[in-house]
Amino acid sequence: MKVSVIIPTFNRKDFVVEAIESVLKQSVKPYEVIVVDDGSQDSTGDIIKKKFAADIVYIYQENKGVSAARNRGIKEAKGDYIALLDSDDLWKKDKLKKHIKFIENHPEYRVSQTDEVWIRNGKFVNPMKKHKKYGGFIFDKCLPLCIVSPSAVIIEKNVFEDYGYFDETMPACEDYDIWLRVSAFEPIGLLEEKLIVKRGGHQDQLSKAFIGMDRFRVYALEKVINNPNLRDDLRKLAIAELIKKCEILVKGYSKHDKSDISQYYKDLMEKYKNL
Repeated sequence: MKVSVIIPTFNRKDFVVEAIESVLKQSVKPYEVIVVDDGSQDSTGDIIKKKFAADIVYIYQENKGVSAARNRGIKEAKGDYIALLDSDDLWKKDKLKKHIKFIENHPEYRVSQTDEVWIRNGKFVNPMKKHKKYGGFIFDKCLPLCIVSPSAVIIEKNVFEDYGYFDETMPACEDYDIWLRVSAFEPIGLLEEKLIVKRGGHQDQLSKAFIGMDRFRVYALEKVINNPNLRDDLRKLAIAELIKKCEILVKGYSKHDKSDISQYYKDLMEKYKNL
């Protein structure tokens, strides 16, 4: 089983070294480690090349966003499985070993993830109930928000050929989008052990960069709703979630005197109510 690890990074010199080290120190080594530098303007590239030149594949590209960086790494990968790791997160040392064993024991899953530890602003915190991880056919659980963590995932490379890559037009919620597309048709395996560390609270997180994040989720929901292969019962669930998110956006944009955008989501809501 050849696992290619993809680490996208952008101006993360204070985090990415630890992320790479957490992969290179795994008790079972990956087939390859690909770091895609998405146009960093700090010393990220120099540090990576100086410290890890012999151990990783380093790719530099002009800044195109995290989705483009992940997709570049996936397409360059030579392994038959892809493991993703965001450059501000960490793997525990037996993550790969235990995850590979899980996959070997559960060949029915083409996509699987582990549980995770959360650190916010340097302190351990407990995830809220809404972030609980589930296994199996979890499309309904994926509708409110993203509950599949990219850093925890190992995925058969050919899954991307079947369901598409990360959407490079989305500036945020691109992980919500791809796991929605996949979970609509595939069961997601869950190794119920905390084998990654998600570090949050820093200012360059995408979740801090945009207001009205539900607008990106609505876009993703429309895509999956309009997939002709989606089961009718799942489509109804997705439409109900889209309407709920549109209601939130209408209230939010109305409060901020953005009547044109508010009207757009009112119209969208009516469109799907009448389907």
